Amino acid sequence: MPVVSITGPRQSGKTTLCRQLFPDFFYANLEQPETRNFALQDPRQFLDQGERGMIIDEAQYAPELFSYIQGRVDETRRNGEFILSGSQNFLLMEKITQSLAGRVAVFHLLPFSLQELLPTPYKPATPWEHILKGGYPRIYDQSVDLNLFFSSYVQTYVERDVRQLINVSDLQQFQLFTRIIAGRIGQLFNQSAVANETGLTHPTVKKWLSILQTSFVAFTLPPYFRNFSKQLVKSPKIYFYDTGLACYLLGIRTAGELETHYAKGALFENFVIVETLKCFYNQGNRQSLYFWRDRTGHEIDLLIDTGGKLHPVEIKASQTIQPQFFKNMDFFNQISGNDPAEAMVIYAGDLNQKRTQGQICSWDAFQQSLSFPAD
Repeated sequence: MPVVSITGPRQSGKTTLCRQLFPDFFYANLEQPETRNFALQDPRQFLDQGERGMIIDEAQYAPELFSYIQGRVDETRRNGEFILSGSQNFLLMEKITQSLAGRVAVFHLLPFSLQELLPTPYKPATPWEHILKGGYPRIYDQSVDLNLFFSSYVQTYVERDVRQLINVSDLQQFQLFTRIIAGRIGQLFNQSAVANETGLTHPTVKKWLSILQTSFVAFTLPPYFRNFSKQLVKSPKIYFYDTGLACYLLGIRTAGELETHYAKGALFENFVIVETLKCFYNQGNRQSLYFWRDRTGHEIDLLIDTGGKLHPVEIKASQTIQPQFFKNMDFFNQISGNDPAEAMVIYAGDLNQKRTQGQICSWDAFQQSLSFPAD
C-alpha cells in the first residue's frame, strides 16, 4: 500500500516505532502549531519535504492533507511513501476512509504485550506485577513511578484528547465516569445503571463511552449470538486496553493490594483478553473475539471464532487447578457440538497440561497457543 496508518493510545510507542523502522523518512509532528500551519497553508510544499518518504504524526490534525496525499500517491505509485500515525482513531479513520480508501494499510499499536516483555529484563515475576504495571513503554525504559505516570496520563488525556473530541463542561465528571467504567471491567455494560450512578443522560453515557473507545482507553467485547441456547445475553462486556491504567483508576497501587482487591478476577480476565487482542494485532491477524453467556448463568469468558472453528477460553485468577474450571466449558461443548480439543483454560498458575476436556495454560505461556489462520 502507498500509505500505512498506525493508530493506538498515546504513549504506546507509535512515534518511536515509526522513526526506527523508517529512519530516512522525513518526520513531521502536526501537534506542533508551526508544523500544522505549514501543512494547512502550503500542503504541496509541505509534502515535498518527504522526497524519500514521510512520517506524519498526529495526522488527524490536518485532514485537508489527505486529498493532497491521495493525488501524490496516485501519481508516484510508490508503496510505503507515507506513514500516518495518530492517537485519535475515530478522527483519523474518518478522514482516511473519505480520501484514502483502497490506498492505506491500517495497523493498531497497543502498549507492550506480555510476549514482548518475557524475553527482556522487564519480564514480570507474577501476573499481578504485569497487571499492575500495564504495558506503556515509558514505565519500563524510564522507570517512571506508576502513580506519577498514570496521574499525568489521565490529566493529559482529559485535557488534550477529550476536550478536542467533545465539549465537556465538567472534566471532573468525565474522570468520574472513567473510574466508574473501570469498576465495571468484565461486567455486562448496563447503560441505565451507569447513567443512574453518574447522573448523566443515556445519550451522554453512550457518547462518552465512544470517546473511551476511539481514544484506545476502553473497548467492548460483544456476545456471541449463535443460538445454541434460546436465552442468550445480548449486552457487551467492557474492558480496558491497559490494565495498569485500570488499576490506577481503581486506586490499586501495589501488587499486594491487587491480590486482595475485589476486582482481582476481573482484572485478570481483562489481562488475558487484551493480551489475546495484542497477540492477534501483532500477527496482523484480525480474529473475531466474543464472550458467550446464557440467562441461566452458563458463560464462556472468551470465544475465538476462526471462521470454521470456535475456541472457547475460560479465564481463572486462581493459582491452583480446580475441577470446576471445566464446568461451563463442558456445558458449552455439549450444546454446541464443539471439539474439546479446541478448548482452553488460562489460569494464574505455572503448569501447562493437556487434558481430555481441553488445554490448561499458565498466565505466561498461553500466547504460544494463539496462532490461528487469519480470519
